Amino acid sequence: MAANDYYNPQYSASGALPAPHAHSPTHTDSPLPPVPGSNTTYSSQQQGGVSPVTSPFDDSHRYDYPSTTHLTHADTTSSSAYGDTAYHGGADTPLSYNSRYDPPANHQSDPFGDHSAIPLQNQGKMGEGAASAAVYGADPERRYTGEKRRKKKGWFSGRVTWVVYFLTTVQIGVFVGEIIKNGVLTGSPIQTKPNFNIMIGPSPYVLINMGARFQPCMHYVQKVLDNGITSWPCPNTTTTDAFCTLSQLCGMGGVPEQDPTLTWENRTTKPDLEPDQWWRFITPIFLHAGIIHIGFNMLLQMTLGRDMEKEIGSLRFTLVYFSAGIFGFVLGGNYAAEGITSVGASGSLFGILALVLLDLLYNWQSRRSPMKDLLFLLLDVAIAFVLGLLPGLDNFAHIGGFLMGLVLGVCLLHSPQALRERIGVDEPPYSTVETAPNAGIAPGLQKFVKQPVGFFKGRKPFWWAWWVVRVGGLVAVFIGFILLLRNFYEWRNGCSWCHHLTCLPITTNGVNWCDMGALNPTTTTQAAAGPTATGT
Repeated sequence: MAANDYYNPQYSASGALPAPHAHSPTHTDSPLPPVPGSNTTYSSQQQGGVSPVTSPFDDSHRYDYPSTTHLTHADTTSSSAYGDTAYHGGADTPLSYNSRYDPPANHQSDPFGDHSAIPLQNQGKMGEGAASAAVYGADPERRYTGEKRRKKKGWFSGRVTWVVYFLTTVQIGVFVGEIIKNGVLTGSPIQTKPNFNIMIGPSPYVLINMGARFQPCMHYVQKVLDNGITSWPCPNTTTTDAFCTLSQLCGMGGVPEQDPTLTWENRTTKPDLEPDQWWRFITPIFLHAGIIHIGFNMLLQMTLGRDMEKEIGSLRFTLVYFSAGIFGFVLGGNYAAEGITSVGASGSLFGILALVLLDLLYNWQSRRSPMKDLLFLLLDVAIAFVLGLLPGLDNFAHIGGFLMGLVLGVCLLHSPQALRERIGVDEPPYSTVETAPNAGIAPGLQKFVKQPVGFFKGRKPFWWAWWVVRVGGLVAVFIGFILLLRNFYEWRNGCSWCHHLTCLPITTNGVNWCDMGALNPTTTTQAAAGPTATGT
């Protein structure tokens, strides 16, 4: 979840790091609450469940068709004449037709060749070709092949969500690397000294060294410059008296050595010394604070995320996933405490939650129990946001990811069902994971390229209004992203009330919750456990 502050770091004016307060609590992370059920936000068709429509070609509900050798057309269309299941027709036993129907020559042996017959080619895959023939008696030994294939289920059966599998594999692999590195540097795979990581994972300094979002590694920080802080915890520290440079702590190629005489006012005189590890807005998506943290996130990703990738396709899913995650870290970098160490994929998953909410609202009339689904979803989101108010948690990553998911969902998802019915048009299907990469979107794109004027010709006012909303939302979020980046690197404008979105004004043991994670210098000269937090 959001970045979790295990300590209350306070930096001395002399540049040393003070010892941790005895009353500084060890804060728990706030992983996303588990989804109440795979069917709470999706219809059965979206999740690959059992369709409420019973197929006449299902072997468990097979109809017994009479022999066509002795039936006229009137007999074959009777709803009460069911007896024989096999097909007895052939070239030597043509059907008898009445005067209303004159079958073509090549259909004389087709028992379903009349105008009221069931078109086999339009009834789905039917057990993939040969199996469908077995259902109708063409091959008794393979009669139930299609049914067995339909019953085959599993993670890798049917539509394979490669993006979710790839991301999950990489994130688990990176976490294993975190554990190994922590063990090599500190002698223990998880942090036990000077504080215990309640997420059961590496120390925050190892996370900083591996790419967590940590503002001092990304730009000048006013409290660091004005107080001449030059000593930082080492990645391998297990005590309170280990000192390293900022470059050693940040790692990943290091940052320029800091000038202790540089102040906030004259920082522009030496722009070449400013830390600029901009990729820390991206790499934290793949890092996690501990087993509990990654366990909750991967559970949500492999359920809700997998279902959403199946629904909207890999391209849309990837775009929303990374856009929401990056935007969440950028928003947190602007308004969260400077000492917060933020990692995790929760910002991305909040973007996916926003898509689920939009999908539910867009298809409200077609859901079996939409109100129940909405209540469960809102409860999940509310719990996650409330947990983000706990000490040291970067709730801005959640808020940013959710907002980005909403805007991109409006732009990328199909229009609401009620709107499509009102304007009298429909949209092509999504390019899902089981179709070709350009399926569903290529026809509209080709039409726009070939006839850009004709594409908009004849559109109704509601169509234009909805596309104005879509384009406006996309432009707004793009401008907002650029402004946040400019503010992070240049303007540094703060927000006096924004801290209420990520903390509660509660004081415990003399420490205000909203001060946790801030770089507050003191006169103490001992090294502190450091600036930290774990997880979004």
